[in-house]
Amino acid sequence: MINMSEQAEAAMPIYFTDDAASKVKTLLEEEGNEQLKLRVYVTGGGCSGFQYGFTFDEKVNEGDFTVEKEGVQLVVDPMSLQYLMGGTVDYTSGLEGSRFFVNNPNATTTCGCGASFSV
Repeated sequence: MINMSEQAEAAMPIYFTDDAASKVKTLLEEEGNEQLKLRVYVTGGGCSGFQYGFTFDEKVNEGDFTVEKEGVQLVVDPMSLQYLMGGTVDYTSGLEGSRFFVNNPNATTTCGCGASFSV
């Protein structure tokens, strides 16, 4: 059975994982600026046509989509959101290093490193 919070989360246009939110929270505590938000965006470029970008931003612009988890926010601009619908922003740490990444169901092809995609 799905509870109301799981239903609301499942209906979100983009999912922000617990691991990603936890890492953002840790980074903001280290930075000492809890006003920062993780912004994910899509730009042209990369070996597959589009690439993902991540930055910390204090502002939420008009039209931005936000997801809050563990007291931190993920922010996506409307143009990027159209390419990220149904996707997941996650964080991994392993032998290849540590990074935020996007699992994007809209991507028809991706490059070997997963940083760029095409639709």
